[in-house]
Amino acid sequence: MYAVVGCSDCGALKIVEGRPETTQCPRCGKRRKFEKLKKFVETDDEDHAREVRASMLANRQDEGEAFAELDSFTEMEDQLDDAGIDDEEYLEASGIDSDEVAAAAERAENRSASTRGGSRKETVLDALRELDRPNEDEIIEFAGERGVPAEYVRDALEKLRRRGEVSESCGQYRLL
Repeated sequence: MYAVVGCSDCGALKIVEGRPETTQCPRCGKRRKFEKLKKFVETDDEDHAREVRASMLANRQDEGEAFAELDSFTEMEDQLDDAGIDDEEYLEASGIDSDEVAAAAERAENRSASTRGGSRKETVLDALRELDRPNEDEIIEFAGERGVPAEYVRDALEKLRRRGEVSESCGQYRLL
């Protein structure tokens, strides 16, 4: 469910998904209970909620007639694919070999495909998620296969342990 709601302090309009207990105004930062907010429309269709909010904003600026002449969000999104030139045409027009760019992107993707976030810390966290009660050596091996140095792994494990994100018992680590 999507609801178009208004802030009673600053008048901002926003779309809220679901039924959260509270929600915060993006403009003034005031937090209110969802039930107490003025709901202009509630719908299961996100595009419909976007249309209503956009229409209300246009009417506030006396541009309701101009807004009515526009296509729907869905139709405009479909038109985006046809607008302008694609990346390959742009690169070629700029004198850049698009095949070389694609090859470089593939090489970069292959280097970082083994980690979710691509960061060293994420690699250590991935080891803790994927390995069953690993010891330090197993985590170092896992991370080493993904290009993370052993010293970094040791430091990261110690920091995670001190922060209470990881526990260590009898040499085995567990993500909390």
